[in-house]
Amino acid sequence: MRILLIEDDTVLGGAVRDQIAGDGQSVDWVLRLDHAVDAMATAVYDLVLLDLMLPDGQGIGFLKRLRAQGDVTPVIILTALDQISDRIVGLNAGADDYLVKPFDLAELSARIGSVARRYAGNPNPIVTHGALDIDLAARNIHRDGRPVKLTAREWALFEAFLSRPGQLLSKAQLEDKLYAFDAEIGSNTIEVHVSRLRKKLGADLIRTERGLGYRLGTP
Repeated sequence: MRILLIEDDTVLGGAVRDQIAGDGQSVDWVLRLDHAVDAMATAVYDLVLLDLMLPDGQGIGFLKRLRAQGDVTPVIILTALDQISDRIVGLNAGADDYLVKPFDLAELSARIGSVARRYAGNPNPIVTHGALDIDLAARNIHRDGRPVKLTAREWALFEAFLSRPGQLLSKAQLEDKLYAFDAEIGSNTIEVHVSRLRKKLGADLIRTERGLGYRLGTP
């Protein structure tokens, strides 16, 4: 997934960013709402982590505007506001989850995974695809009963295919999943990573649609 983190606390923001990257997700981190607006105008995000108290405004107003515009991107609120009334306001504004600071980073990872699975239409963290047994929560894969280890980039791409089974994904869409990783994306980056996924998980796992993109193969 590609995640937008909106958080002005640099210590917490850095810790959250590192946690998300360590989970194999890509993350863009901004400290202000106006920067968040710019980011969402130029990239497609799978999930937003939103602080409520920001230097240039209230996160609730930002969330309400998103929903009023018809934007259904999942949003998890991260805030020090811990009253029941605050939670109700956040959820009624359109948040998908609400996490009170200070929170455990492992719990944040679990909540991100839970929200992502709900939006993908598969709330069950255990997925079977042919010879593959996939634990989305733990990010573990077994092929014919044997564990398979993916790099963070490989997992990001594989997760993109899993979340859209059978759908065609363009090269640009797949590149978008990798932009927040530090390494440069070359012209053949997607081809290289797709080839590695096929070697690790099965030659027929990902089908190439010439000139169009790739799609997850039928089990």
